[in-house]
Amino acid sequence: MTLEQVGFIFVSLLTLGTGLVVVTNRNLFHAALAMMASFLGVAGLYVLLDAGFLAAAQLLVYIGAISILIIFAIMLTRRMMQAREDAFNSQSGLGLFTAVATFALIASVIVRLWGVEAINGRPPVADSVLQGAVVALGKAFVNPDGYVIPFIMASVLLLAALIGAIYVAWPAEYMEDEA
Repeated sequence: MTLEQVGFIFVSLLTLGTGLVVVTNRNLFHAALAMMASFLGVAGLYVLLDAGFLAAAQLLVYIGAISILIIFAIMLTRRMMQAREDAFNSQSGLGLFTAVATFALIASVIVRLWGVEAINGRPPVADSVLQGAVVALGKAFVNPDGYVIPFIMASVLLLAALIGAIYVAWPAEYMEDEA
């Protein structure tokens, strides 16, 4: 077993293990810290793939900005640091169904656009990303033959997460006044 394989196994276990802690931990602050460690593992995977630009972007954007913003939001929000009694709600089945349906939709779009060989091979932009061509990466995101559809789908997914976060953070007394 080579040193690169050992590094890959370590970084993969770090990413998957801390990702599991994120979704199963009842303490929101600890889950946010585990999310930072998971993002660090993803950056390590990018380093192992010789994608230095993506690793740096992962560190700066996700760990340096988004995770810190989430931790500040948790610490500044009242009653969020307290442990909850129930970890699951009555809509966990609906959430699981939605996650599986979203995965199936994204997988079908990828297979339809690039075919089955895209799953087993390298995507068309992989070589230019590995060489550090940031311009080629930007063109691949907005080129109709590139990654514009997954880019738009990721944007819609982030918008849905933002709307959900606003709904969850909205004070309950305002919700009762409107009803």
